[in-house]
Amino acid sequence: MFRWLLLQASRSRTLRRWVPRLPPVRRAVQRFMPGEELEAALAAAAELEAGGAPTILTFLGENVDDAASVEEVVGEYGAALGSIRARGLNMEISVKPTQLGMDVDGSLCRAALDELARAAAAAGVCLWIDMEDSSYVDRTLEAYRELRSRHRDVGVCLQAYLHRTPDDLEALLPLDPAIRLVKGAYREPASAALQRRTAIDRRFGELGETLLQWRRRSPGTRVAFGTHDESLVEQLTGRARTLELPATALEFQLLYGIRTDLQARLVRAGTPARVLISYGEAWYPWYVRRLAERPANLLFVLGSLVPKGRWRHRGET
Repeated sequence: MFRWLLLQASRSRTLRRWVPRLPPVRRAVQRFMPGEELEAALAAAAELEAGGAPTILTFLGENVDDAASVEEVVGEYGAALGSIRARGLNMEISVKPTQLGMDVDGSLCRAALDELARAAAAAGVCLWIDMEDSSYVDRTLEAYRELRSRHRDVGVCLQAYLHRTPDDLEALLPLDPAIRLVKGAYREPASAALQRRTAIDRRFGELGETLLQWRRRSPGTRVAFGTHDESLVEQLTGRARTLELPATALEFQLLYGIRTDLQARLVRAGTPARVLISYGEAWYPWYVRRLAERPANLLFVLGSLVPKGRWRHRGET
């Protein structure tokens, strides 16, 4: 019930307008992102990398409705790539198709993706394409296939809870793709997605097995798991050992500020653990979906009602 309510809240335009203004919420968001500015994200990346964890950067936002906004987003990522290259950070970028104009025009989105892929390649950086709700899957996978035909270092996210994902994965494997597998964080009907947590976890493990088996046959495939679920981490790392895959044959992609203990253990074991760092002002829907993934995080929000310092952001002095 809490998860359903949170996912409903993530789609509310009214809540999106006023909730981010609440100081307790702004304090709580610090658990999941270092700040709204690029500089804060880059500083956090440098600190994590010093501790052995490379990173992924995402500029928050989605469902833009005009070409000018797409141009601004591409410019923001271009500036970020320039900074990543100048600082020598082991940092990749992850983008949302609707933030690049998929709702406006498919060709606009594909052109933006191609421009970012070329800029990322010049910086020696992998470009990841996020997956949004089920209505975008076909268009996102089509854009990924087209991009992959021209650029090698690009990856795409698949969501384990969607009924269609096993077929989507099988269709992508011949490309020797880069795949980030996640459980899924959008509100989907039972006709489109699994609803029970146990069923989603089981599906995640099955898809993970498929990816590891393919990685054994085809070392050019990149396998990444976006999960903080320790039982799944143990299952997948154990299966990789059984398949006699090196520890570096798979990686885990973790959210900033979540399960730092797990991140440290993976790094010590030699298994890549890459941390996703988000920044930007448009954090409300993303943040609420993070709460929906694990509603116990609401306790952290309540605890943040007691101020422990002020978070500087655009417009504050």
